[in-house]
Amino acid sequence: MAMREDTHAKKRRRPFPRRKVCRFCADKNLKVDYRDANTLKLFTTERGKIVPRRISGNCARHQRQISVAVKRARQIALMPYTATTI
Repeated sequence: MAMREDTHAKKRRRPFPRRKVCRFCADKNLKVDYRDANTLKLFTTERGKIVPRRISGNCARHQRQISVAVKRARQIALMPYTATTI
C-alpha cells in the first residue's frame, strides 16, 4: 500500500495553458469568406492541411465554416491543395 501512495505522490500536474479564443467570436466584424485567401492561409499549414481547432483556437461553429471555405477556395483555385515542391 505504501508503495502505491508514493508513486501517486510523485506525479506532478502540468499547469493548463491559457485557453485560446476564437478570433471570429471575439471580433464580430470578421467573417469567414472563401474569397479571402489571406485570412484562410492562417488556418492552413505550410503543407496545405487545415489546422485543427485545438491548435487554431476556433470554436466548433467557425472551424466548420473555415473548413468549408478552404475547400471552396481550393476548388476555384484561390488556394493550393498541397504544397508545391521543386
